This record gives sequence, structure tokens and C-alpha cells, in this order.
Amino acid sequence: MNYRIIPVTAFQQNCSLIWDEQTMAGALIDPGGDEERLLAAAQQAGVTLQKLLLTHGHLDHVGAARTLADRLGIPLEGPQEEDAFWLAKLPEQAAMFGFPATATFLPDRWLSDGDTVQVGTLSLDVIHCPGHTPGHVVFYQPAAQIAFVGDVLFRGSIGRTDFPRGDHDTLIRSIRTRLFPLGDDITFIPGHGPVSTFGRERLSNPFVAD
Repeated sequence: MNYRIIPVTAFQQNCSLIWDEQTMAGALIDPGGDEERLLAAAQQAGVTLQKLLLTHGHLDHVGAARTLADRLGIPLEGPQEEDAFWLAKLPEQAAMFGFPATATFLPDRWLSDGDTVQVGTLSLDVIHCPGHTPGHVVFYQPAAQIAFVGDVLFRGSIGRTDFPRGDHDTLIRSIRTRLFPLGDDITFIPGHGPVSTFGRERLSNPFVAD
């Protein structure tokens, strides 16, 4: 699996372009904005976008999702259905943070813990990791040992839990019981900031270190 991180919006949210080297079929994980930049990145890499994947319903992660899906005629998958209320609040979120007007939408497929999503010949495991939002999911590719964790975990920090239906204890439990058991060598791509590994965070992250 190949991937490229493309920071988008004023929040510098890490949208990830992923693709299967065999078929050059790809997906965007969390296309939060800057639609033309994302399309240009896919074209430059020679990738045919097959679907869009969403970790959770916050505006900076989903802002360009519906327009891209409609423009390309491809499906939206994720997050878990508990984040429906965040997608319903998209117009309110856009007005609050000065983003372009963003209409509410529903994905073509809600995801649940234990589901898989297919991108070409690649299969990604879906792990439900609530806490930052109740319907947050993580996409994990075992062969590549890479996890796309959205706003669950960052290098040296964790996701905020002061938004509606966030829960600190639930977030800590999600990280320690659903992500860390995947292994110390797993590289993770967070929703913001630099890449890290679960092993590094287990050793040094002040919020979740052993």
C-alpha cells in the first residue's frame, strides 16, 4: 500500500491519499477541504479514486466529502452511525469556524467495528474507537502495519474530548485496548501533525504511556 499525506484547510488536517500498487485504485481518508488540491494529488500519483473514507464527522475531516463523492460518482464510507449528529451539524460547524457553507449529508455506508473496506486489492480493517466522538473509527492495514487514526491519537497527545458527546475515559480506553494491542511497530497517521508509532506513544505520550 502506498500513501501520501495532504494537509488541508486552515486546520491543517491530514487527508491521506492511499492506493493499491497493483490496480492503482485509491481512496481519500478524511477529505476535509481543498477539493482541487486533492484531485490534483490523485492525478499526479496516477491513482483512480474508488471511494472516500471518513474517520468521524467533524467538519475539517469531511468538508469536501459530499462534493467530491458526487463529482466523481464514488461512495462515501464511514464513520460509525453514532456520529450522525455531527454530520447533521455541518452547516452549523461551517458557520462557526468560517468555512464555506457545507450541507449535511449521510454516508453511503455506515461502518461498524470489525468491518472491512476494500480499495483495489487492499483490505482495511475498521476499528471503532469512540471518545473524541462517539462514532469515530480507525482504518488499519495489517500487511503495511499502518493505521489511520483520525483524531484519536497524536504524537505526544490525544484527541479533545470537550466537544458534545466526547468522553476522556472512553478515549483512553479506546487507545489502550483497541489500538496499542495491534503492536508497537504499527505506524499511525493522525488527523493533525506528524506520524508516529504506537510503541513510541506507549513509552512517551503523557496521556497514555504505560
